[in-house]
Amino acid sequence: MDELKALILLISSGLIIRYSLTLTGQAWAKSHSQTVAFMILPVITYVITKTIAGNIALSLGMIGALSIVRFRHPVKSALELIMYFDLITIGIATSVRTKWAIQLVLCTVIIIFAVKFIQKILNKSGSSFYNMSFNEGNTANTIEIVSKQKIEFIEKSEFLLNSLNDKNNQEFTYRLSFNNKKELRDFKVKLENDKNIERVNTIYN
Repeated sequence: MDELKALILLISSGLIIRYSLTLTGQAWAKSHSQTVAFMILPVITYVITKTIAGNIALSLGMIGALSIVRFRHPVKSALELIMYFDLITIGIATSVRTKWAIQLVLCTVIIIFAVKFIQKILNKSGSSFYNMSFNEGNTANTIEIVSKQKIEFIEKSEFLLNSLNDKNNQEFTYRLSFNNKKELRDFKVKLENDKNIERVNTIYN
């Protein structure tokens, strides 16, 4: 029971910090990868601490094992790096106390699916638990719109990744990312009667 309370506190703390950042204008913390990372990383640290507690030799071994994950090249996703730490920690924890490894696996899986499930529920009500970041949008359902005039509803859209105002050619370019094909198709319907739109490029995942 005490361990369950600790896990709930860790996950809740990560979410509170994440929301604090987004409420103060730090939009980067609202992406899918950051949302999951803020929830999983405290749990990973907790398992590492529990695993190496009172064992100096194991502590040194843990440092060596975790140093495998390095910034040899730019990391495209914080979640990718967190998952590497997660997998290494599971391997080390299993060799010492399988119980901690199992709990970490369960927490990781539950968080990953819970975040996606909450997003789907909120999407039905027109809300969003997280936004797609620029890099995440490269593999999601994206649309690029080129228009002669500024389009207000696109400027205010929660799906907007970036926009470009080409004053020389008098063009406005918008790039948006969606969580699924239905959202993208519904959005395209809104563009059909806009005569200022010159070109629309769509990528379905």
